[in-house]
Amino acid sequence: MKILLTTLNAKYIHINLAIRMLYELNKHHKELTWKEFTIKENPIDIANAVLDNEIIAFSCYIWNISQTLAVAREIKKINNNIKILLGGPEVSYEYDDIINKDEVDYIIIGEGEIPFSNFLNNYPNIENIGNLIYKKNNKINLLPLTETFDLNLYKGINPYINDSPQELYNKVCYIESSRGCPYKCEFCLASLDNNMRYLPMDDIKAHLLYLMQHGRTIKFLDRTFNVKKTFTIEIFEFILANYKPGQVFQFEITADIVHPDIITYIQKNVPKGLMRFEIGIQTVNQKANLQINRKQNFDKTSNIIKQLDYIIEMHLDLIVGLPLDEWEDIKYSIEEVFKLHPPELQLGFLKFLKGTPMRLKQEKHGYIYDPEPPYQMIESKYLSKNQLLQITYLEESLEIYWNKKRAIHTLKYVGTTYSIFDFLLYLGNYFKEKNDFHKHSLNDVYDNLYNFSKINYPNDTVLLQLISIDYYLQAKIKPQIRYIEEISKNEKHKIIEKHGLDHHLYRFIIIEINFEIEKFIQNNEITNQKSYVVFQYNGTEKAKLVLLENKLLESI
Repeated sequence: MKILLTTLNAKYIHINLAIRMLYELNKHHKELTWKEFTIKENPIDIANAVLDNEIIAFSCYIWNISQTLAVAREIKKINNNIKILLGGPEVSYEYDDIINKDEVDYIIIGEGEIPFSNFLNNYPNIENIGNLIYKKNNKINLLPLTETFDLNLYKGINPYINDSPQELYNKVCYIESSRGCPYKCEFCLASLDNNMRYLPMDDIKAHLLYLMQHGRTIKFLDRTFNVKKTFTIEIFEFILANYKPGQVFQFEITADIVHPDIITYIQKNVPKGLMRFEIGIQTVNQKANLQINRKQNFDKTSNIIKQLDYIIEMHLDLIVGLPLDEWEDIKYSIEEVFKLHPPELQLGFLKFLKGTPMRLKQEKHGYIYDPEPPYQMIESKYLSKNQLLQITYLEESLEIYWNKKRAIHTLKYVGTTYSIFDFLLYLGNYFKEKNDFHKHSLNDVYDNLYNFSKINYPNDTVLLQLISIDYYLQAKIKPQIRYIEEISKNEKHKIIEKHGLDHHLYRFIIIEINFEIEKFIQNNEITNQKSYVVFQYNGTEKAKLVLLENKLLESI
């Protein structure tokens, strides 16, 4: 019996850990194989690639369920005798509609290790398999599973042993060291499992070492990595003893519970740029936090971020649309979190995931949400359709200008001088009128920013000059002169000669501005003093600023 474990990843660079772990647990079944695809591939092509199997088991998530079902339909069109088995978080709750589809034969709910192994060992006799859903005589059958999988059974198993080392290097490699989450945030599936369980430490380290030997970007899947201080520091110590230059390790942490010993350890030992922390702030509004059973101290969170952000790259998340979070609350949250200047500020919109308690509160808060994945809210008592639409424009401009690092200096200035919320909101509206958010040139990005600012802030020369500086810093080769003209050729030549700039090895652009760029970058301080800004281009890296003392000023 040929069985295929498969999934459709969101992008080629992603890896599905679940099918690898299930395969390693069950590879004694000689005809069990695994293979990955992406959601952008043609469903017919995927179907044709898997037809030599009798059973095809798909790992299903919110981002791939629609495409997975499309593939299943194509498989059934070609060969209706092939059985389709689904598993994963997207089919583990509210599964009646899915199991009643003609293209679906079986669903495994919850953790897959025990039911999948039982399925392999007993098929076609499936009646006594716990957590397996199937149809018989027009009736949906499910025998609940009372046993929890023992994570110690992963001892000695390396889920990546069959991957090409070259492919691991170019992909995001995921590692699981624990399951469960101690928190009960009602919008999150992790809130349904408050029982924290850890894999054996020796095996975590063995997996981690293997990925450090072959991979580059390594991401821990733990929902709250820093729950246990000793565990966290032990993993950090192991990473520091074995990592290679250029590697990055990403962790999802809860910032306001980071133990002081962890902070001290990081400050003393961790090199800059080695680690990324993903921190879900979600909202600063305490009424909204309490409404979704979420605990957070934003002052503590901010303090931890400030203590570590010069070492750790911070990715902060906010959610728009939580209960009791109205327009002004969302504005306040965005402005307060932006003041932390995270390298990435992700603005997401509330989704009503299957199985989460949020679905049960739909009527109470007047929510209307899309019935199709990703089940995103459309409106509520607290946000109208139009308000939500407006915030999507803000989110687009935040992504284009901040997260893609196209206008870092400009937006830092805006954040201390004006309302960053209003600026990004109206900039997003302006951008939409001029260009498609997802189809535009780099010049469009800066033209829209400059023209918008010139119209709305005509007397703010600092703002316009910073836009020009951000534009010139984006290029690897000397770009077209825009927004601020260069100083005269004579004056430029004199500066290059006087300060010994190597015009044979590099190309330069020199402009004059009304403040000192060094003080602004280092302290966000605007001085009333004219100065020169020198951009140096080497053709392979983005431009660098050069101080006239001939020192490079590394800007973010």
